[in-house]
Amino acid sequence: MRVILLALTVALAACHQTNLAPQFADGKTYVYKYEALVMGGLPEEGLARTGVKLLSKVWISAEAENTYTLKLVDPEILEYSGFWPKDDFSPATKITSALAAQLTTPIKFEYSNGVVGKVFAPAGVSETVLNIYRGVLNIFQLNIKKTQNVYELQEPGTQGVCKTHYLLSEDAKDELILLTKSKDLNKCQKRIMKDIGLTYTERCVECEARGSNLKAAAASNYIIKETATGALLLNASGIEIIQFSPLNILNGAAQMEARQNLTFLEIKDTRSAPMNAEYLHRGSVQYEFGSELLQTPIQLLRITNVEAQIIETLNHLVTFNVAKVHEDAPLKFIELIQLLRVARLESIEAIWNQFKDKADHRHWILNVIPAVGTSAALKFIKEKFLADQLTLAESTTALIASIHMVTADLEAIQLIKSMFTENKIQENPILREVVLLGYGTLVSKYCAENPACPADLMRPIHELAVQANKIDIEGLIMALKVMGNAGHPSSLKPITKFLPGIGSAAADLPLRAHVEAVQAMRNIAKREPKMIQDIALQLFMDKALHSEVRMVAAIVLFETKLPMGLVITLANNLLTEKSLQVSSFVYSYMKSMTRNTSPDLASVASACNVALRILSPKFDRLSYRFSRSLYVDTYHDPWMMGAAASAFYINDAATVLPRSIVAKARSYLAGAYADVVELGVRTEGMQEALLKIQEVPEDADRMTKMRQVMKALSEWRATPSSQPLASVYVKVFGQELAFGNVDKAVINQLIQLASGPAMKTYGRKSLDALLAGVTLHYAKPLLLSEVRRIIPTSVGLPMELSLYSAAVAAASAELKATVSPPLPADYQVAQLLKSDISMRTTISPSVSTHVYAVMGVNTAFLQAVLMSRAKVHTNIPAKIEARVDIIKGNFKLQLLPVEGVSKIASARVETFAIARNVEDLAAAKITPMVPSAVEVSRETFSSRISRMASSLARNISASSEDLEGDAQSQLRSKAIQKRMCAESLTFGIKACSELEYRNATFIKDCPLYSMIGEHSFLVEISPAAGPAIERIEIEIQVGEQAAEKIIKVINMSEEDKSLGDNNVLLKLRKILAPSMKNTTSSSASSSSSKSSSASSKSSTSSSSSHSSKASSSSRSSSLSSSSSSSNSSSSTSSSSRITYRTKQQINAMNFTKDHVHQHSFSRERVNSRSSAYSFENIYNKAKYLSDTVNPAVTILIRAVRADHKVQGYQVAAYVDRANERLQIVFASLEENNHWRICADGVKLSDHKIMAKLAWGLECKEYETEITAETGRIGKDAAVRMKITWEKLPESMKRFAKRLSDFLSRYTKKFGITKAKVQNVRNEIKLSVAAASERTLNVVLKTPQRTFYKLGIAIPVSLPIGEAAAELEPYQKNLPDQLIYVLSKATAAECSMVKDTLTTFNKREHRIEMPHSCFQVMAQDCTDELKYIVLLKRDETQKEKWVHVKINNVEVELYAKDSAIKVKLNGVELSQLPYNQPEGKFQIKRKSDGISVLAPGLGLQEVYFDMASVKVQIVDWMRSKTCGLCGTADGEIRQEFRTPNKRLTENAVSFAHSWVLPGKSCRDASGCYMNLESVKLEKQVDVHGQKSKCYSVEPVLRCLPSCVAVRTTTVDVAFHCVPAASNLNRSEGLSSIFEKSADIRETVEAHLACRCTAKCA
Repeated sequence: MRVILLALTVALAACHQTNLAPQFADGKTYVYKYEALVMGGLPEEGLARTGVKLLSKVWISAEAENTYTLKLVDPEILEYSGFWPKDDFSPATKITSALAAQLTTPIKFEYSNGVVGKVFAPAGVSETVLNIYRGVLNIFQLNIKKTQNVYELQEPGTQGVCKTHYLLSEDAKDELILLTKSKDLNKCQKRIMKDIGLTYTERCVECEARGSNLKAAAASNYIIKETATGALLLNASGIEIIQFSPLNILNGAAQMEARQNLTFLEIKDTRSAPMNAEYLHRGSVQYEFGSELLQTPIQLLRITNVEAQIIETLNHLVTFNVAKVHEDAPLKFIELIQLLRVARLESIEAIWNQFKDKADHRHWILNVIPAVGTSAALKFIKEKFLADQLTLAESTTALIASIHMVTADLEAIQLIKSMFTENKIQENPILREVVLLGYGTLVSKYCAENPACPADLMRPIHELAVQANKIDIEGLIMALKVMGNAGHPSSLKPITKFLPGIGSAAADLPLRAHVEAVQAMRNIAKREPKMIQDIALQLFMDKALHSEVRMVAAIVLFETKLPMGLVITLANNLLTEKSLQVSSFVYSYMKSMTRNTSPDLASVASACNVALRILSPKFDRLSYRFSRSLYVDTYHDPWMMGAAASAFYINDAATVLPRSIVAKARSYLAGAYADVVELGVRTEGMQEALLKIQEVPEDADRMTKMRQVMKALSEWRATPSSQPLASVYVKVFGQELAFGNVDKAVINQLIQLASGPAMKTYGRKSLDALLAGVTLHYAKPLLLSEVRRIIPTSVGLPMELSLYSAAVAAASAELKATVSPPLPADYQVAQLLKSDISMRTTISPSVSTHVYAVMGVNTAFLQAVLMSRAKVHTNIPAKIEARVDIIKGNFKLQLLPVEGVSKIASARVETFAIARNVEDLAAAKITPMVPSAVEVSRETFSSRISRMASSLARNISASSEDLEGDAQSQLRSKAIQKRMCAESLTFGIKACSELEYRNATFIKDCPLYSMIGEHSFLVEISPAAGPAIERIEIEIQVGEQAAEKIIKVINMSEEDKSLGDNNVLLKLRKILAPSMKNTTSSSASSSSSKSSSASSKSSTSSSSSHSSKASSSSRSSSLSSSSSSSNSSSSTSSSSRITYRTKQQINAMNFTKDHVHQHSFSRERVNSRSSAYSFENIYNKAKYLSDTVNPAVTILIRAVRADHKVQGYQVAAYVDRANERLQIVFASLEENNHWRICADGVKLSDHKIMAKLAWGLECKEYETEITAETGRIGKDAAVRMKITWEKLPESMKRFAKRLSDFLSRYTKKFGITKAKVQNVRNEIKLSVAAASERTLNVVLKTPQRTFYKLGIAIPVSLPIGEAAAELEPYQKNLPDQLIYVLSKATAAECSMVKDTLTTFNKREHRIEMPHSCFQVMAQDCTDELKYIVLLKRDETQKEKWVHVKINNVEVELYAKDSAIKVKLNGVELSQLPYNQPEGKFQIKRKSDGISVLAPGLGLQEVYFDMASVKVQIVDWMRSKTCGLCGTADGEIRQEFRTPNKRLTENAVSFAHSWVLPGKSCRDASGCYMNLESVKLEKQVDVHGQKSKCYSVEPVLRCLPSCVAVRTTTVDVAFHCVPAASNLNRSEGLSSIFEKSADIRETVEAHLACRCTAKCA
């Protein structure tokens, strides 16, 4: 019974709970007053704002059950553009009238329990007007829960489905229900938003966590009254705030404010009459995008006749951008784009047909069509190309631009797909590349906006990859690049087929294909990072893969933002990593990442910081030859801006040129980032092609012989040779735009094109055109950016954030050439070298750039926006006339003045509040954001005013109103102007720059407010005051006629005259001012120049004698390379005290001269006079060479004035061949200007040069002497440069001080030793000694410090000692000399001294050589087999033999009668040196041995003497060589590579694997050994099973019928099988050597054998 009573009670209570959602009774009309407002601007008062207001009555009546009609009655639209809150809204009567029909059309909507359902409206109601209705319906969207007063939910609304908070309360007194609803528009389940132009950007979630640039929230208050017919909404008011700043909004932001107010007026007893029209389902309460997508916010166009308007705008652009670009050309260009977007394809076709034959119109149309960005534009380009109406260049540029600017939809994708099968596309490799890469780009853009994009889009590319596999490698690489551009997850499975170690189809592919397959996963990693991490990690951990593949896999791994666990896994793997290339690359990547500051990679940076604690710092000591990674970035949180750059240096051998270089730049802005540009270069065979002196001959006999030798090695495998010379690719915003391979075929085509008749004909036509005169005009428009974000407001009007930037560049040139004497009709080009040629050129380049940043309401009918507009305009006209007379050695360049042009560059930035509508564009209101005088609101500065009042209260009696008024009068925007000018009276030019700005920083001092306002910058060039300048001439005269061009003769008589005038002035000054203590600057400089000159002579001679004594008394001691390196390492820190050891080192570095003076005046003076004395005598004998010799070169830079007065500068160079003296004098052409620069140099001997540099008045104010001489430091050849001075300008002293401080700060970092030593005053000495061919010792002595560093490695070999002798064969060919020096510098060396082998990688091993059997010491391991170096130990003479097989020639080096002999193809050479007739190689004596040199074939040198054998290979053979000396790839952990590429762990086994086995026991060579797999003589337990084992590494054993007379032990790997299996050695080496290694055991290997007489 109690249960029944309880149930009845609950039911009764439920009946009394009413529905609080608004109810509308049948047959009645509910009338409301509605006011909606959208206002934008800065939050402070007194600045300009813009907005739109809608006033109307709202009629709501029931149509059917849960279906209602909504009608706006008496709507009125008002606009606002003025200073808030002073100005008022103004009615927009014309737009109100135009939209009245739509606004007053009633709509229908479903409504139940406070939830708005479907919305219905006639087709005549535009989407913009319907969105206004949705704004009204949004008020009635109420999800009221009967049982809760406070709750939250995801609620649909105009802005999307967003998190909404409800709060209900009751006003018991008035019997009202009060409801508050607030929305966090930053946390939406589905936020309605449209982004345009942001496809290539990635959202940076971590950046937004540190600060945001866009925030939005909305709140509404409701008053509801319960009535008998249901709940009645009495009032609803709402506000929405959207804050935006390009920087962090915490530092100031602009805001959009949307307000709504709905007030109940009355209930009419009649239902509003429905409209007789068909109502269509038009969506729900959520905002729908309409025509605003086609409307640019920077201007509002009234389009009446689109075709006519396009033609008008096109004609304007063509007409006003010929000679120079119009300042408003970018805006007109954007206008043309907007009109073409509205036009139909038929209209575009009609315009094209009208103007396609007019070059200028055609050029503008083809530049604007891609920027339209519609499928119609893409279709237009396709059709015109297929119809042969476009050239190849026009089609390529238009397609590339259109693909990257078109809106990616299924129609555009199908258009590009249809081009695949077009024969014209397939036949042209450039267009085929553009189309295929563009297809991947469009798929990527489409999937970015539609995450559920179908996998079928990539099926054609997947099929293309399958078809190209193994047949067309280039086609496969193209397909992989397309998949990489698309980044679709469905491509991952096809890509894995081509990944080495994973895919079945990857085995026979070249390395390039493997690398491209790995790189194709990079864009997929942005969507599926976890999936890519698993695959990339598997690739990286597979140590059998090529090092480049593993390093590219590491790049992909790090781009997935690795978690801590995977980073530690990589670090742990490096501890046992055998590839130093991989170790160096990953370690440098981790180390550079620890310096990261960007938020998105902060977690990776912290993980790398931990990983470095695991790794050893020894990886830092790896040389630059190993692969490296570099990452640098900067990020500023308050601005939410940053930039990052990364570079990857990938190498697979320690060569000079890397295998691959990749550089990438990334930018961060406003919570997003984009990979702006990426450039990748693969050098492949470039280094080999550059350093080869001669091409390798294709000799069949040589190849046959060498391959027969190689077949003797067990399972020898050739290393693939390089394919293309180089390849390059370019990515922009993560999309590969283009790539290309440079191979021999391409180079041959370029050579044929350059030397072919077509090029000659083109050159002839060009020259004829220049002689006749030619006028060129070119204009290039660019839409640099179009970035838009459209967000609906609660009112239903869209708020848009936009950034537009466009530029138009134009240039006009007039060229006219004349030749004297005139050329005949059938002239030859060579005749130009004997003619006087003049060229007159007028060039006028100009650029205009517009940038628009917009925030506000943008629709096709009206706009209310805040706009910041930047205009930059440059115009640099120039008239140039050049004249060249080769026979007379004269060159003249004339710069002619351009009249009427003074403004070179201007920039203006303005911020406006704009309100306009399409029906009354003439009445548009544009208000500057910051007025010239602004009164600041009391609220903003109340605290500042109160502080002012308290501080002034003691002294001034004034009311608070007065104080506030004073503060307001002072806090006004103030325009600041700055003007700077500089002029050159010599050339009659005056340049001025003017800066003016007025901003809003008087309100708030932050970056955003400093941008708001007006800013202008101007650069002007005008004639300077004085006589007019007709032209500026630059003339160069070489040869005998140089003297004729001298205008101002500078000699002793001219100087004496000027000195006499100066002396008279000095005497007058002394008479007139005897009591003056301080002379003027001119007299001081004059007197100081005299004293300086006198003291300079004495100090020079004394310092020279001092250095002479020091050098004669210094002890001679050489510094070995080992001591140099130890000293350098032990002296890495700078010290303020000089230790005893430091003194010893400094004393040991004294310089001994090689100089023997040549310019002695008498025999008695040879020993008593210094070289400085001789230099002074030569100089004093003829201070100015103009007195004795004519100038060799004269250069005049002068301004030709209207009054013919000479002004400018003159440079004259004099050569005194008798005294080997060069003098250069720079002087002003003005008559009374004696300031000049004099440079004088004398070659005193083959070992010494001295020079004097003087400048100032008569070249006497300042003077320095520079001496360069050769000599020795100890036993090392050295060069010393000495600079002495007496007086220097203060600016030079300050620079020298800063340089010295800089060196002092960085001495420790660069390993430089610093000592404080009092050296010679006013003297700097720099000594460089050659410690060896590849190392230098450097000493720098300043007056107070000595810096030195020993053992500095240099990348080239110095031509000293033996290296100088080796250059003798190339004396007549400088390029060959350079190639030889570079080849020798980068060569890798291997040596065999007794039984110690030092490999190319500088690892030492002791090996026992088998008797009488050749071992491969080094060979070319590619399939070209350019050379083989074989080494044998003769059993009878116990000496080594060296056989070099090269270029179809066999060279034998051997010892006989205590001398080294040479045989060439079996014939002993009696005379050396020997140079092969074809120049392929050279044989010569060197020291105690003989050298074979063939750098052009990859073999730098083979040297053999009685004690050692040395082999040097050129740099481009690194990693392509093999043998006992190793691969020369720097991988010391992988030194023991056998001929079949197996990595063994034992040096003896490794050495034996490179033995050439004997063929039979009767072999004439005496080698009776063979390589074979041996069976382990004992059974072992492997995995708990009795097994028999066979070696998988070859063991050296005697041939059958031969016995071992000398053996050794060797540790080899064995493969084990169950004891009962049938596996034995008879299965052959090819099977057993491929097996895995199970155990390692020691077995016996044979070194010498003796065969019986009965051997087979």
